[in-house]
Amino acid sequence: MRTALLQSSGRPGSVAENLDVLDAAAGRAAAAGAGLLVTPELFLTGYAIGEAVARLAEPADGDVADAVAETAARHGLAVAYGYPERDGGRVFNSVQLISADGTRLAGHRKTHLYGDYEHEHFTPGEQPVVQAELDGLTIGLMICYDVEFPENVRAHALAGTDLLLVPTAQMHPFQFVAESVVPVRAFENQMYVAYVNRTGREGPFEFVGLSTLAGPDGVARARAGHGAELLLADADPAFLAASRAANPYLRDRRPDLYGSLV
Repeated sequence: MRTALLQSSGRPGSVAENLDVLDAAAGRAAAAGAGLLVTPELFLTGYAIGEAVARLAEPADGDVADAVAETAARHGLAVAYGYPERDGGRVFNSVQLISADGTRLAGHRKTHLYGDYEHEHFTPGEQPVVQAELDGLTIGLMICYDVEFPENVRAHALAGTDLLLVPTAQMHPFQFVAESVVPVRAFENQMYVAYVNRTGREGPFEFVGLSTLAGPDGVARARAGHGAELLLADADPAFLAASRAANPYLRDRRPDLYGSLV
């Protein structure tokens, strides 16, 4: 499946403008044959917007979800987007996957919050593995810091995830995560990982870009630079099956030896 990675910070604080950026990117991605478009973490509102996070947060089935669904259906491709999700009095750092016909398929709430800023503004999610079926692939959802915990990604591998979508807000000086950790996660768990980052400076944070789609062989199928970019790469089910046959990590593991991990 051709996957489009939208590396952009959009316009922090303006949902309307970010929906316009998303719509334009969806048009370009669809014209290039993509079946899926993935945005960065908190793309629809911005990341470093302080108290505005709570004001702009919406339910998973709110007006913003309807707008994204309309964009997905009009361009004929699935969209995974980052946004702050309101559920009663709680706000979650979330990603939602919408199908090419506008159906809401799955939503993930970030389970591992990073730093004082996120702990101040968000409630951690409690469900580590969230999946949906899309065009013959099992899609998994995760957000940024979540992918840095090997147990998290291994749980997805054991549940059969083929393509793991990771909207992120990865910042300086931790670019080694994009460059090294993500390809290793893809290899050791035998899956594709789409890691989609923000760019530029927002408040005290400097986002480094470097979005990538890493394959189960640990090789980046595409790698962005540091600026805004629409990246295209393919997740190939046939290659994934061959790689899993040649690299039997999941078959050879011995869980009886790992009890101390939990």
